[in-house]
Amino acid sequence: MSWNPTLDPGCPADIAVDAIETLIVPRARDLGGFEVRRALPAPKRQMVGPFIFFDQAGPAEFLTGQGVDVRPHPHIGLGTVTYLYCGSFHHRDSTGADQIIEPGALNWMIAGRGVTHSERTPEAARKGPSSLFGIQTWMALPEAHEDDAPAFEHHGREALPEITDTGITARLILGHAYGERAPASLHSETFYLDVVLESGALFPLPDDHEDRGLYITEGSVSIAGQSFEAGQMMVFRPGDRITVQAGPKGARLMALGGATMGGPRYIWWNFVASSRERIEAAKEEWRAERWGEGRFDLPPEDRDEHIPLP
Repeated sequence: MSWNPTLDPGCPADIAVDAIETLIVPRARDLGGFEVRRALPAPKRQMVGPFIFFDQAGPAEFLTGQGVDVRPHPHIGLGTVTYLYCGSFHHRDSTGADQIIEPGALNWMIAGRGVTHSERTPEAARKGPSSLFGIQTWMALPEAHEDDAPAFEHHGREALPEITDTGITARLILGHAYGERAPASLHSETFYLDVVLESGALFPLPDDHEDRGLYITEGSVSIAGQSFEAGQMMVFRPGDRITVQAGPKGARLMALGGATMGGPRYIWWNFVASSRERIEAAKEEWRAERWGEGRFDLPPEDRDEHIPLP
């Protein structure tokens, strides 16, 4: 599929560096065997559109028999987005979903009033050495949908629109951009793209979304003659036409954004909400461990353990 012909990529030299409203250098955390770099929330920026958490997981290498084991844990008030570059995850949740995700596909879980899920390296992958590299994000739900029933969607690589032009390959993971729309059900305007750029390629961000940001996972890009390297997130001023240019080794980016939320969100552990009261209620229910009697249950095929309330 060709690039939208109405888009003029322009020239990055025409863009002032102050078009970057916020530059974020993620903090790294070691989760035992692999590293996570968290770009959102940041001290000067809680969200980009509805995106409220943004984590780079890996790259990591595991020996035979090793892998990731994230035990069942709860969420409220958000949607989780899992997208992998390499490796695989076995997702199970309390809606009954049981899904292995592989590179280029999308796992989209809407927590609503409450959901529990686990993520583990599949048994098949543990039979030999394996690797993991991907992005996990949370999207805050609008207030009108915070108490919705939880839901899960999986969309394979072939279902996600691919947009190409000279030196550019972009896969639309969520929302709409460049005249294309991804299949996942959303409650707010957004876009989320996996973009691969060849050396020197020009990439224009969508100009029909209020909030827009880029996270560089590989390589580098330049704006107005200034270079930005892998592991950095840039959030741009609303309304500016933004084009970035890939560095000499090319680049891989996650482009994200959308409409701003109606207000800030409270975050505590794995809970996101528009009020502290919602978070306190969820804390009490998880602490009580009355599975299946309230908002929380455990995944049907992963009930032997869970992460307790901190």
